[in-house]
Amino acid sequence: MYVLPARVRISALPLPPAPSVAERLRVLLPAAPLDSLQAGVVAVAGGKVIGAALAWRNQGEQAHTEWQLEASWRGRGIENALSGTLQAALHS
Repeated sequence: MYVLPARVRISALPLPPAPSVAERLRVLLPAAPLDSLQAGVVAVAGGKVIGAALAWRNQGEQAHTEWQLEASWRGRGIENALSGTLQAALHS
């Protein structure tokens, strides 16, 4: 279990992402191919997606993961929670 700021939660990303979530993901991770995700998790604070960790396979079938978090939320344990929760989702 991760210790997070009080109003932050980490949630599995339903695939495909809802349009409003996909729009936010394009801001956070513009290079991520949202139409071919294997798994994803998001960090939400006050109803806003503030971070995400995504996994996909590129054309060469190589696995790729990437995460991003709004700068004002960094250094609060959210990065570890995103990465760890994504890895757990990939191995379940």
